[in-house]
Amino acid sequence: MSATPSAVDAATVAAIAVEDAHLAHNYHPLPVVAARGDGAWVTDVEGKRYLDLLSAYSALNFGHGHPAILAVAREQLERLTLTSRAFHNDQLGPFAAALAALCGKDMVLPMNTGAEAVETGIKVARAWGYRVKGIPADSAEIIVADGNFHGRTTTIVGFSDDPDATSGFGPFTPGFVRVPFGDAAAIAAAITPHTAAVLIEPIQGEAGVIIPPDGYLSAVRDSCTANNVLFIADEIQSGLGRVGTTFACDREGIVPDVYLLGKALGGGILPLSAVVANSDVLGVIQPGQHGSTFGGNPLATAVGLRVVEMLQTGEFQTRAAALGEHLEAALEPLIGHGVVRFRIAGLWAGIDIDPAVGTGREIAEKLLARGVLAKDTHGQTIRIAPPLVVRATELDWAVEQLRVVLAG
Repeated sequence: MSATPSAVDAATVAAIAVEDAHLAHNYHPLPVVAARGDGAWVTDVEGKRYLDLLSAYSALNFGHGHPAILAVAREQLERLTLTSRAFHNDQLGPFAAALAALCGKDMVLPMNTGAEAVETGIKVARAWGYRVKGIPADSAEIIVADGNFHGRTTTIVGFSDDPDATSGFGPFTPGFVRVPFGDAAAIAAAITPHTAAVLIEPIQGEAGVIIPPDGYLSAVRDSCTANNVLFIADEIQSGLGRVGTTFACDREGIVPDVYLLGKALGGGILPLSAVVANSDVLGVIQPGQHGSTFGGNPLATAVGLRVVEMLQTGEFQTRAAALGEHLEAALEPLIGHGVVRFRIAGLWAGIDIDPAVGTGREIAEKLLARGVLAKDTHGQTIRIAPPLVVRATELDWAVEQLRVVLAG
């Protein structure tokens, strides 16, 4: 598959030193400096190749440099890149129509990053609560889940239970009620006349690919419907083919009132996110009440339209489901041999490492030395999210590297 990388080389050390000297230390990346990408593979500044099992946290669902996505980006780059929303552009309308249809909705509000989509969803929910549901002014509440990760802005981290996200950044925005993830009864009990929305990840990614019990999403949907509450699904990581269906909500056959999308929507080329809902929800936002200079720019939406077209065929969803079954079978023999347990949904897995063999970070570093890019989370968990273009044989090779690393 790939020559095993040796210890960190001089060019890598030099590049990392420049970053360390001039970048804020808000990340702790693994010691590899990527220079090129192709499909499921990345090449570093020394010419060493690595199998990418992270996909930029699912932003690269279609792999590095997918030809169909690059083609439309190059074409649009020569024509028009930015107008701002002060004017119309010829890419935004077709993108919005296609994305709305993919979601079974009729309206799209485009933004740039996932966090912006979440912030926008919060504003929309509050506006809907006041203007449609009739919640008294400044008293709307949104129910969220323990273990959530929706972004890093001050509003969003304010309802996180991760001390790294919250410590030293208050005061925080009020109006959020947190309940245990996977407990539909807790959500039902938390709903009051002031509840505007329930905001959850159908599968929690940053928490370690935490999959709720069967029936959870359906029960949340029922509670929201019965109490005139918006169900907002943060599908920024879980959506767009990752779990073997277009959206993670499809696994239970339910449709939220609002989809929050991002990451893979930009085709791995540039940021693109969106809030997607019907006009009776998104229609509460009027001119001047929300916006973004780059949101809906023609370059991003041209790429986004191509992404939607690729998803319309169902090819990537089917591929993720099949490869996920293959990966599950490959991982199963590692249980009790350095792996405590794993959770998998489509081509997305959280692997809990036995502390006796090392921390998640230590295992990720050892995998890096063997040509595999993966990332730890919450101490003992390794996340696996390969591009959906990865081959089964490449997955087998990656699992073999993990087996070797765990065996010491």
